[in-house]
Amino acid sequence: MDYQADAIDKRIIQLLQQDGKMKIKEIAAQLNMTNTPVFDRIKRLEREGYILGYTALVAKEKLGFKLIAFCSVTLEQHHEDFIQQFVKDVQLLPEVIECYHVAGIFDYLLKIYIKDMADYQQFITQKLASLPNIGRVQSSFVMTEIKHETALPL
Repeated sequence: MDYQADAIDKRIIQLLQQDGKMKIKEIAAQLNMTNTPVFDRIKRLEREGYILGYTALVAKEKLGFKLIAFCSVTLEQHHEDFIQQFVKDVQLLPEVIECYHVAGIFDYLLKIYIKDMADYQQFITQKLASLPNIGRVQSSFVMTEIKHETALPL
């Protein structure tokens, strides 16, 4: 039987989503609990796969990534081998930070961070278009990022 997160577990997850470096002592104080049960709950949440890992949120602009593009990709053929090859290939492209298999007119939606339009052109012509089985690519560019959240709404 799978473990089900309760209200306290969800509150711990919320706190860690706000600050992944929050100390056990600080979380325990927020929950009016002692350190040991909070530590045990966090370890169980990690073990059960609720918490997948911890990461740093980075200011992309400070590292020169000033352009966000969304690429809608249609494959020419939809045989399982071609799909698996596309999935393997796209995972090797560091510019692609998110990739979704979608229903609708296109097969995949890629979110790409690049430095500028010249980098995007190079990405499209030398990387994405060189993948086998690419049929059509349509690009959209972010003018203003209105909302960007990493925390799940618990």
